[in-house]
Amino acid sequence: MPWNYIKLNTGVTIPSIAFGTWHAGNGDEGVNQVDQAFSVGFEHLDTAQSYGNEKEAGQAIKESGLPRDKLFITTKFSGRTDVDTAIKNSLANLGLTYVDLYLIHGPDESIDHGDIPKLWRKFEEFFEKGFAKSIGVSNYDVGLLELVLREGKIKPAANQIELHPYVWKDQQPTVDFCKKHGIVVEAYSPLLPITQYSGGPVDKVLGKIHERSGAASEQILLAWAKAKGAVVVTASSKLERLKGYVEAGNLVLTDQEIQELEGAGAGGPPNGKRRSIILRAGVVAAVGATLWGATRFLGH
Repeated sequence: MPWNYIKLNTGVTIPSIAFGTWHAGNGDEGVNQVDQAFSVGFEHLDTAQSYGNEKEAGQAIKESGLPRDKLFITTKFSGRTDVDTAIKNSLANLGLTYVDLYLIHGPDESIDHGDIPKLWRKFEEFFEKGFAKSIGVSNYDVGLLELVLREGKIKPAANQIELHPYVWKDQQPTVDFCKKHGIVVEAYSPLLPITQYSGGPVDKVLGKIHERSGAASEQILLAWAKAKGAVVVTASSKLERLKGYVEAGNLVLTDQEIQELEGAGAGGPPNGKRRSIILRAGVVAAVGATLWGATRFLGH
């Protein structure tokens, strides 16, 4: 498989491309989509409590016959239950005794179920008990990451965020902060420029790179995310597209192409559209200022 492995700050290695189950559905369809991803070489499966298909993912894992140590399984606490119940249910649904990476799905979960440091301490407990080989967060900006680093004992291993050229200008400070502190960035929705924001300025650059490389637009966007050092989380129900995603690991963009994609996306998506809106709020606690976050993300 042409995608490489990245070492997390826990010493665990994570495959740099993952199949996400957000749109995989339920029942046989959900199982079949995960099985199809395994069949083309995906080793990293990304799911979540809120996706409602951890059981289907677990069935596909069992039926695959793949050794546990050859798979990397990520799931997320999405605030649907208390966190202790959530981790037990996720492991039971997946048919596993541990997950490789357990993420807080977003700051909203911390607000609804206790403050961020308190929730992070529960995650540290899960790590220490062996329920998760690594722990991390999702949709956290620099301020929230600073809070976790300041108040926690264990550094997040990963931060999963929306990442593509149209949000690069906004997300670069977070990516740079993560790199500085040894936190791996995971990129979700890397294909939004063509699935949701087609007709924007990034399209022209994608066309230009296609002329040079012959690569499809989705392959170029995945290669861009890989060039930023991110673990890519993507999905498709179509076998040929999944094969193309795997092949995208061989595509190397030039520095100029990377810069042109980012320049084209700097103004944001066409017509000012944006699938997710990041809100931030500061709350003064009894001792000093404690930064809380409210991230509203639709669908992820």
